[in-house]
Amino acid sequence: MATDWLGSIVSINCGESLGVYQGRVSAVDQVSQTISLTRPFHNGVKCLVPEVTFRAGDITELKILEIPGPGDSRQCGDLQQTEMGIPGVGCQVGPSQNGNGKVLKKPISSSAPQNIPRRTDMKNQDIIISPQQQCSKSYMDRHVETLTQSKGFRRRHNSWSSSSRHPNQVTPKKSGLKNGQMKSKDDECFGDDIDEIPDTDFDFEGNLALFDKAAVFEEIETYERRSGTRSRGTPNEKPARYRHDENILESEPIVYRRIVVPQNANKEFCTDSGLVVPSVSYELHKKLLSVAEKHGLTLERRLEMTGVCASQMALSLLGGPNRLNPKNVHQRPTVALLCGPHVKGAQGISCGRHLSNHDVHVILFLPNFVKMLESITNELNLFSKTQGQQVSSVKDLPDTPVDLVINCLDCHENAFLRDQPWYKAVVDWANQNRAPVLSIDPPINEMEQGIDAKWSLALGLPLPLGERAGRVYLCDIGIPQKVFQEVGINYHSPFGCKFVIPLHST
Repeated sequence: MATDWLGSIVSINCGESLGVYQGRVSAVDQVSQTISLTRPFHNGVKCLVPEVTFRAGDITELKILEIPGPGDSRQCGDLQQTEMGIPGVGCQVGPSQNGNGKVLKKPISSSAPQNIPRRTDMKNQDIIISPQQQCSKSYMDRHVETLTQSKGFRRRHNSWSSSSRHPNQVTPKKSGLKNGQMKSKDDECFGDDIDEIPDTDFDFEGNLALFDKAAVFEEIETYERRSGTRSRGTPNEKPARYRHDENILESEPIVYRRIVVPQNANKEFCTDSGLVVPSVSYELHKKLLSVAEKHGLTLERRLEMTGVCASQMALSLLGGPNRLNPKNVHQRPTVALLCGPHVKGAQGISCGRHLSNHDVHVILFLPNFVKMLESITNELNLFSKTQGQQVSSVKDLPDTPVDLVINCLDCHENAFLRDQPWYKAVVDWANQNRAPVLSIDPPINEMEQGIDAKWSLALGLPLPLGERAGRVYLCDIGIPQKVFQEVGINYHSPFGCKFVIPLHST
């Protein structure tokens, strides 16, 4: 009698510790009070073992999910779909012409791409239970006591409610209608039974092989050429990439030679942007400053502009904002400013005043003379109002290396100063201090430079400086463009947004 339940699909609840098992009954032993399931599922996950056996004491609840008709269990077990453990998918029972149930097997193809049926189509299919299945349910009422005699088997009325149906009653599956009305959107989306999920694996490789990527891109490109739209490009094409400082808009060709001097330049420089800056002779440079002064760019204005540009460059060389900030008061930089009794020295004094205003410790060296130039006297009066220190002897200069030496000793005209004792002493001190040197407006002749510079700052337009001048920088001292034209120079400003720019030898 226990063999009548073989092949049935049951659900066994073993409590919270063991969980719920589902599978097809393969054996029922009344003597040892055990039941075995083949191809079991544990909590919805397929078990690794092919068969599981339960004792009566471990079972809390048993539900019969499906009772096969005569011979149905064997036929359904042969299908590959039942290996997935989803009842009702491997075999379908439908009506035949003579009214008897008929088992239909669905062929499986693993090579060709599979068409996944839509759930809406599956929901509208009705399954009619055959008379053999209805008759087999009478065995359930007759022999159910055999399975429920032992301890732990409990019967629930709701699990056996299907037995009260008439043998000839037709049981339709769920459809999209409920009480003549459409289901709610939630039921349509989430109300499908697990039995309706297709058990076939989707063939990704086969379906992907049906897509001809090259043909699709060729069709898109052909359509865009005909319609005149902008081409999106093929996968092999790489889009153009631009830097953050490049202009993607089309413009006029760049003219790199915008400054033309009347005579051939002895030396040419170029900026970081590639603009050519030719050098000028000392005579032309002197004439340019004279014409500018005649038009209102006085010596005082020029000294102020030179001092601002030179101090700005010096502050950058000293570390800029990384060093000159309120948190680094213990790292106050020290600058030694070496000036002579001429206009170049007045430019250096102006630079020292601006550096001292920016909390730089400035030591100004200026030799004692009976009579000074008016420009030097004016600059000294302003410098004396700062915290800077003025010395006239080499012995008062620091013995330890300073952060920066600014050289304003050399002059284009007063060459006799190089023979003075104070000049030689200051040159020896600068060469032994081992500090980097910045020269402001150095002379052309290298023999007139007693101190080798690391950087040199030219005014307006550069002179043909030599190797001892170091790296050349150019500062804007405010000479108008028409003043350049008046002396025969076709000028276009190379400074851009800056007042001090580096120059490179060509």
